[in-house]
Amino acid sequence: MKSDIQIAQECVMQPITEVAERFGIDTEYLELYGRYKAKLSDKLLSEDKKGKLVLVTAINPTPAGEGKTTVTIGLSQALNRLGKKSLVALREPSLGPCMGIKGGAAGGGYSQVVPMEDINLHFTGDIHAMTTANNLLSSMIDNHIHQGNALGIDPNNITWKRCVDLNDRALRQIVAGLGGKINGVTREDGFIITVASEIMAIVCLAEDIDDLKDKLSSIVVAYTYNGKPVTPKDLKAVGAMAALLKDAIKPNLVQTLEHTPAIIHGGPFANIAHGCNSVKATKMALGLSEITVTEAGFGSDLGAEKFFDIKCRKAGLKPDCVVLVATVRALKYNGGVDKAELNTPNIEAVKKGFCNLEKHIENLHKFGVPVVVTLNNFVTDSDEEVSYIKDRCESMGADFAVAKVWEKGGEGGIELAEKVISVLESKKSDFHVLYDENDGIVDKITTIAKEIYGADGIEIDAKAKKEIARLEALGYDKLPVCIAKTQYSLSDNPALLGRPQGFNISVKEVRVSAGAGFIVVLTGNVMVMPGLPKASAAENIDVDSDGHITGLF
Repeated sequence: MKSDIQIAQECVMQPITEVAERFGIDTEYLELYGRYKAKLSDKLLSEDKKGKLVLVTAINPTPAGEGKTTVTIGLSQALNRLGKKSLVALREPSLGPCMGIKGGAAGGGYSQVVPMEDINLHFTGDIHAMTTANNLLSSMIDNHIHQGNALGIDPNNITWKRCVDLNDRALRQIVAGLGGKINGVTREDGFIITVASEIMAIVCLAEDIDDLKDKLSSIVVAYTYNGKPVTPKDLKAVGAMAALLKDAIKPNLVQTLEHTPAIIHGGPFANIAHGCNSVKATKMALGLSEITVTEAGFGSDLGAEKFFDIKCRKAGLKPDCVVLVATVRALKYNGGVDKAELNTPNIEAVKKGFCNLEKHIENLHKFGVPVVVTLNNFVTDSDEEVSYIKDRCESMGADFAVAKVWEKGGEGGIELAEKVISVLESKKSDFHVLYDENDGIVDKITTIAKEIYGADGIEIDAKAKKEIARLEALGYDKLPVCIAKTQYSLSDNPALLGRPQGFNISVKEVRVSAGAGFIVVLTGNVMVMPGLPKASAAENIDVDSDGHITGLF
């Protein structure tokens, strides 16, 4: 069996100018990054022409892998095969999982975006630009204090962290400024992974360069000794940060293995950030196609909830359909089967593990959007298992289709594409958000915990309670909340599989991302700087003398 990278490297890519031309994109709107990548001009944004918007999400991820990005790409390819003009809009991969354990985010099998190696590594430099803008701000904070601290910044109350787009647990907590006065003020600091940075969120939510600068101006980086918020505007950092990001805010155009145009832009994780590609990319795709297929990270309890309650709320987007990805293997895993036994038919385990899929269907119905459940097919799936899942999904009011897009690309997504088209033509979306923005911070967290996770309630640590009170006093309580939580469970405990009952969500930390326009809530033991596993993916990546890369997946 060929690996994903082997399949991708066998693809004869078309010049990106030709891919763009078929969708009516003239070369004057392209900034070329070689033959197969390009940045897209803001002139392609159209408020008049709007296609249908389909979100792809999934059940809670398992070690077996669910293939959400693969299904997203395969569905768009299939829609084009059926004569529908469809663009796929995805997130940019982070080097953290590429070098860690999860792998890249370019799809798999015959449903990939290419050039796969470029996309999974440095791509067009967007994430590097965000890293640099983030760390410029950190250096200007420390320099301001070193140069006399005219703003009265309290060194013990700096909330802004440095970042790097790699997994590095040793950087979670550091002491900066050692070595005497010449090296600055000694203080505690730390790093987060770039995809969890507020800069990433701002780039993904900004409508244009002016909006970007407004959002950068509003970031709260620290507090003064008098408790006043300090912003990049106070530090005169906004202009330089925006200059570093001027190209990073432009969406990127590549292609799938079947030469379907793919807009890839922004890469926030859904377990520790808002998990959606950029507003600009989605709106651009909507203006260029009949059906835009996009995705939100991890399970619907994380990515989809944030797509609806944060991205759609802020950008005025109204999704027309949701595709919920599941696998027979994942349901068996949620039913208690060991990873090594997932390829063995086990209808009883499927029945037991269906509760996880059941909860995700219930959750999506709460947003008023029609749901299509798709099983990402594996050859070990039995007819009995598939039939059971189909019957249960349809009994809950969800449509159902099997996807074989890893094996067959767009051809393997025809059944799913036909089902999506049928839903778009026959069912009206009554999209609405889950909570009112005027609800209090605690009320918003509680609503998500109870309605989406199935918790009994929330438990808030004393430190988090104090910060909530401060944010309310400063007028930030009207912002939506972005909950950072483990992706592996509906609860905040990754060991609780299936559909946990009788638990509370533990709120450990609360911080404001005023520039992005939401409040980050850290729960359980979630980390905003991951660590590498014992055997990292980086150990298997190599490049030969001809520049041929191996080991990426």
